[in-house]
Amino acid sequence: PGDYGWDSAGLAADPKTFERLREAEVLHGRWAMLGTLGCLTPELLQKYTAIDYGASKGVWFKAGAMIFESDGLNYMGAPVLVHAQSIL
Repeated sequence: PGDYGWDSAGLAADPKTFERLREAEVLHGRWAMLGTLGCLTPELLQKYTAIDYGASKGVWFKAGAMIFESDGLNYMGAPVLVHAQSIL
């Protein structure tokens, strides 16, 4: 089901390559789903619990800028877990 034979790039010409590409697509899809979960979880925790993410407010696209803060990038407020200030 779903295979109508359309392959303009010729990716399915070799069955072994096609199988490898299919597995890679599934793997990348799973990583994308985990990435989505990683983006949404801090925002939901910030909104509905007492967890405070500081200046980033739990928003995923502001997390990278936290490395330039005075205390660096501390994971969930605990400097012993991740402290990325030393890479600057």
